[in-house]
Amino acid sequence: MTLPPKPNSRPDRVSLWQYMKLFRADILSAQPAKLYRAWMAEFKTPFFRSYLINDHSLIKRVLNERPDDFPKSDRIGAGLRPLLGNSVFLTNGDVWKRQRRIIDPAFEGGRLRDTFPAIWAAGEAAVARMAPHATNTPFEIEPETSHAAADVIFRTLFSIPIENEIASEVFDKFKSYQRTQPILNLAAFVPGPSWMPRFFRKDTKESATAIRKLITQLTQDRLDDIQSGNVPDDLATKIMTTADPETGEKFDVEEMVDQVAIFFLAGHETSASALAWTLYLLAMYPEWQDKIADEAAEMSPEFSQLSTLKHTRDVFREALRLYPPVPMMVRETTRPETFRGRSVKPGAQVVVSPWHLHRQSRLWDNPDAFDPARWGTENGKSCQREAYLPFSAGPRVCTGAGFAMIEGVVLLAQLVRAYRFEIVEGRVPVPVAHLTVRSKDGIWLRFVPR
Repeated sequence: MTLPPKPNSRPDRVSLWQYMKLFRADILSAQPAKLYRAWMAEFKTPFFRSYLINDHSLIKRVLNERPDDFPKSDRIGAGLRPLLGNSVFLTNGDVWKRQRRIIDPAFEGGRLRDTFPAIWAAGEAAVARMAPHATNTPFEIEPETSHAAADVIFRTLFSIPIENEIASEVFDKFKSYQRTQPILNLAAFVPGPSWMPRFFRKDTKESATAIRKLITQLTQDRLDDIQSGNVPDDLATKIMTTADPETGEKFDVEEMVDQVAIFFLAGHETSASALAWTLYLLAMYPEWQDKIADEAAEMSPEFSQLSTLKHTRDVFREALRLYPPVPMMVRETTRPETFRGRSVKPGAQVVVSPWHLHRQSRLWDNPDAFDPARWGTENGKSCQREAYLPFSAGPRVCTGAGFAMIEGVVLLAQLVRAYRFEIVEGRVPVPVAHLTVRSKDGIWLRFVPR
């Protein structure tokens, strides 16, 4: 049986300089194969120690039981600050808790139901945009999934389609940004004070500045609308009118710009990655594609229809297992710890890697295989509880996890109902990590109308 594509692992031993080069290019192939079996691995550099943990009890300690003792590390986050500022993705402690108290109500269950019509409309627009390309000729699908995911964000956040002039310009600028911003810069290896130069590329800084300027315009316009009383009841309005229940404070414009930037980055980039890989997997395994097409045939634009899309949900869940959009999460120790009998000093990096955990050969049955039916097995149910983290876990679980699952299932069902997707021989995508897990040379498919 042909397995889904997986990057080659590096040799067990390389120099620090080789590792830095590999890590900067792609954090997936920079790791040794033994990490797919290890419960823990230690990496040593002249500046810090790093511990990758696949042990459920350690992951539970870091993410669920004592998250305040393991704040987010700034080694990777520092590279994203030109765009994300002081957003909820990068903050820790009381600042982060305040931000979540304001943001979380917008993504509660009842509110998610309200976003369904906008997600459905974005899916219909994606189906229509793809129609001219449904000619059975090779087509790179990632730009289209990016377009669709960005459309969802603008429709649900600001009640505007991506064809809106400002929305379209933000999307164009972001495409430039994501290809110039590596997931790692020198700050990840060299410690230093906050004022130390971070060596961002000129085009990266320019793209980030342009994106934030456009988001500021959207945010200020919405604030003006709120004050005038003429405003749509969307996610932006909900977040901007929600006061912190402890302090009574609301986000000001600058704070809201930070949050919109991460909504766009996380909500657009991760969803685009997940949808593209899912379509490729369905092209590889047409029997599952047919199950989704049959399931979606009678689907109507009603929220209650989600409960009927069981195969679609299991396929999307399996794609998130094989290709988690955020492949690694980095925390930092604040006090002495003991990991599996080993002493860990304050300031050490703790890496929780969904990429490796989701393929842990001691936990999952046939971990490298695409098997959506696994979620109905005892092994699948057990691993879902202990070894499945596409949205992180604990207090810092992605606030948009429920939103992302609805979006992914709805868009997938709409696209597969409209088109039959097939692989392009000789063009096997190679997974690499940019801001998310993408393909090195794009994901190419053929598709025709059903």
